[in-house]
Amino acid sequence: MAKKTRKEKRTIWTMVDRFEGDKVIWMIVLLLVMFSLLTIFSSTPLLALIEKKDRMAIFSEQVKIELLGLVIIIVLYNIRSIKLFRVLSKYGFLLALTLLLLLAMRIQTPVVRAISTNEAVRALSFMGFQVHVFEVVKVIMVMYLAWAVDTYKQKGFKLTTRLAKLSPKLAFIDNPLWQRIFYLYGPILITCALILTGGVSSALFIGCILYLTILIGGISIRDVVLPGIVSILFLLGSIGIYKATDGKVFNRIGTAVTRITPADDEYIAILTDTTTLRTEGLTKDQITEERAKRAKAFDEAKNKLAQPYSAKIAIHQGGLIGKGPGESTQRYYTPVMFSDYMYSFILEEYGLLGGILVLILYVSLIARGASVNKYLDDYFAKTAVAGLIVLIAGQAFMHIAINLEMVPRTGQTLPMISHGNSSFLSFCVAFGVILSFSRASSRKHKAILAEEEARVAAEEAEKQRRLAAQEAERAREQAEREAAEEFAAMAEQFNDSTEPDIQ
Repeated sequence: MAKKTRKEKRTIWTMVDRFEGDKVIWMIVLLLVMFSLLTIFSSTPLLALIEKKDRMAIFSEQVKIELLGLVIIIVLYNIRSIKLFRVLSKYGFLLALTLLLLLAMRIQTPVVRAISTNEAVRALSFMGFQVHVFEVVKVIMVMYLAWAVDTYKQKGFKLTTRLAKLSPKLAFIDNPLWQRIFYLYGPILITCALILTGGVSSALFIGCILYLTILIGGISIRDVVLPGIVSILFLLGSIGIYKATDGKVFNRIGTAVTRITPADDEYIAILTDTTTLRTEGLTKDQITEERAKRAKAFDEAKNKLAQPYSAKIAIHQGGLIGKGPGESTQRYYTPVMFSDYMYSFILEEYGLLGGILVLILYVSLIARGASVNKYLDDYFAKTAVAGLIVLIAGQAFMHIAINLEMVPRTGQTLPMISHGNSSFLSFCVAFGVILSFSRASSRKHKAILAEEEARVAAEEAEKQRRLAAQEAERAREQAEREAAEEFAAMAEQFNDSTEPDIQ
């Protein structure tokens, strides 16, 4: 009988029940991974043509990356020491700065090489393994700012104090304002400035996420107003430099301007131009050159319109329930359907219901993050969880808004679903940290529940003791009354028996 009880305790449900950490976040991660596998297998025919690979080879690579990502999540989840994360996060800005400087220098060595894509340098190749630096930096910087805000709140910055002691002239830096500039505002501005050389939208998005992180961490809005104004002035100055240098410096600003004010009518006019090329007075070489120019302009206009318009068609054709897995047609026309327009692809194959399900997953992540933070005692952990969830959900909502053309067009992947190794692995690190901290939150929650149960049990025991005492008191009083009544009856009987007969 004892053996049977022991076997019953080892069922899958009891194992799940004993599993620490937020189970809902685990389910969100697994559902996002499943969505990623389904959609990438179906959405990558153009990628297969570009890379000259079989679609099964691309899918196989994605499976390996996702397994590696899950391993990263599990490893980080099993780190119980919040202190270890805090120590590593302390050096986050130095790591981010190193990566961004390597990009800015366009380094080319046998070990590390900067890679240019679409006239922008955003990735580094380490011994052949490509890393999209911006995807890595935003996760690193959120963790760094969580450490910096926590240390600022505890008044634990030592470097500024030591510098102030070295010379009376440096005494001014040992005050809260300069600590915020040195450890918070400065790193944010430097990071965004370096990112700006490779993508304006990335710099703006990451800057907003980083400022939100320190606001969530407890830095007041009043204290963030000044660095916010400085950031805006820097952006305006960058635009001025771009115009003054005729686009040679900060050349991505021109790309951002065209995305804010897309010349769709101009592209449509090029595509619908039916005028015949006049060849009178032109040599054969001139005619060939003119036709090449027309063909190039036609291809550029087609590529500019292919992504947004194909995405619109995909959304329209998806309807309520979608065409079904593997039935997308727009995947053959949208060059980056598997990454920047993944939500449009989901709406085409899985319909509005599939799109709502994906949206619910990210909204649920926000709710669960708030639940995790409710029971966390560590200020660093609370800020890190909040910042990482704002990053994940914020990028998801931005991706969806871009696909629905609610905001200007720019490239943002759908977290944990879109194709992209660096993006996927970076978000796996984020989820691993969140789940690790959720274990501490879960333990605290269980301790609170245990204390509550113990308090209720003690109150119930006290109540029972009082009831028993009251019952005993009532029984004693009843016994005393009965004894008194019996004594009175005996006394009356005795009186009656001793009373003399008058006759």
